[in-house]
Amino acid sequence: MKYADMVHRCFRCGYCKFTSDYTDFNCPAYRKFRFETYSPGGRMWLIRGWLNGDIKNSERFQEILFSCATCANCVEHCVFTFSDDLVNIFIAAREELVADGLIPPPVRDYLKNIHVNGNPYKAPAAERGKWAEGTSMEAYAGQEYLFYVGCVGSYDERAVKIARAVGTLLVKAGLSIGILGEKETCDGNEVRALGEAGLFEQLAAQNIQAFRDLGVKKVITLDPHAFNAFKNDYPGLGGEFEVYHYTQVLAPLIQGGKVPLKECSLKVTYHDPCYLGRHNTEYQAPRSILKAIPGLELAEMERNGENAFCCGGGGGNFFTDILGGGEESPARLRVREALDTGAEIIAVACPQCAKMLEDAVKSEEMDDRLKVMDIAEIVNGCVI
Repeated sequence: MKYADMVHRCFRCGYCKFTSDYTDFNCPAYRKFRFETYSPGGRMWLIRGWLNGDIKNSERFQEILFSCATCANCVEHCVFTFSDDLVNIFIAAREELVADGLIPPPVRDYLKNIHVNGNPYKAPAAERGKWAEGTSMEAYAGQEYLFYVGCVGSYDERAVKIARAVGTLLVKAGLSIGILGEKETCDGNEVRALGEAGLFEQLAAQNIQAFRDLGVKKVITLDPHAFNAFKNDYPGLGGEFEVYHYTQVLAPLIQGGKVPLKECSLKVTYHDPCYLGRHNTEYQAPRSILKAIPGLELAEMERNGENAFCCGGGGGNFFTDILGGGEESPARLRVREALDTGAEIIAVACPQCAKMLEDAVKSEEMDDRLKVMDIAEIVNGCVI
C-alpha cells in the first residue's frame, strides 16, 4: 500500500480530532460515533493492524475506513511531519479495498454508476445540460472561461438551482463563459476519494482531452470538489489549466463594480466547504462577497475557517451516506451551531454542503428560523 511506511509513525496523541484551540471535537466521524477507531489516529492504528495481518477486512473495518469525510481537519491539526499525507493514507487504504473488491455496497454502487452512466444519478448524459435551459448560458465556443458544473450541479434538484444562480450572475457581470452541457464528464474527485484510482485517471484523461480539443485555458467551477480535482490532481496527469472556484471570480467582479448591489438587511453566517477551505485555503473570497453587500451582517460560527466543522458530505459520503443521519450527524450539529449565531441564513459555496445542511435544517425543524442559501443566490437577491 502507498504510504505504508508512514502508518506506524502515529501514536494517537489525538490532536488530529480537535480544533486548533482543543475546545471541541472537529473530526466528523469521531464526533458522530465517539469511538477512537473512527478518529484519524484510530484509523491509522487499524490500518497498521490490517497491514500487519493482526486484523482482517470486515464490514466494520470497511465502514470505519469509508466513514472518513476527507475533511482534512486532521491534516490541519496533526503536529507531525506526515500530517500533509493523512487523508492520502486513508485514500490509499481504500484503494487496496477497492482493488480487492471488498467494499461497502453503497461505495460499490456509486462507482458502478459512474462507470456505467458517467454520473452517480444513473441519469442520461443528454440531460446533463438541462439545468441551463431558460438561461442565457451558451455552449462553450472559445469563450474566456469554461463554466464547469459537475454531476451534483447538473442533476440534483437543489443544486441545479444553485448552478443557474451562479451562471446567471456571471453572465450578468459580463463574463465571457460557456458550458459543455451534455458533453461534460464527471470530474472524479469523489471517485478518487473513494479509492478507485483507475477510474479517476480515466475520467481525468477524458476531461483533459476534451478541454484541450476545445482550447480551454481557464475553468470556473461551481463545486469546490471539482475545483480541488482540477487544481490539485489534474496537473499530475497532464491537465494544466487556470482553475477558479466561482467565488474567486465573483469577488473581484463585485469589487470592480460589475455587479451593483442594493441594501439587503440580512444576518448571515458562512459555512466553509472543506474542499474550498482546508484543502485549498480559500477562506476570504466568499466572505468578501458577503461583506460587500450593503446592510448584510456576517456572524461567524464558533468553528470557522481552518477550524470549520464539516457537514459530513465529503469523501463520497454525500452519495454513500456511510456517516449516516441522526441527531449527532455532522450536518445537524452544524446547523445548530449556525442557529446559535442568531443568523437567519447559512451561506454556502458548495452544492453538496447546501443539500446536506438543508436536509439537516428540516430534520431539526428549523425551517422557520434558518434558511440555507448559496452565496450566488444571496447576491442575486441583492442585485440592483
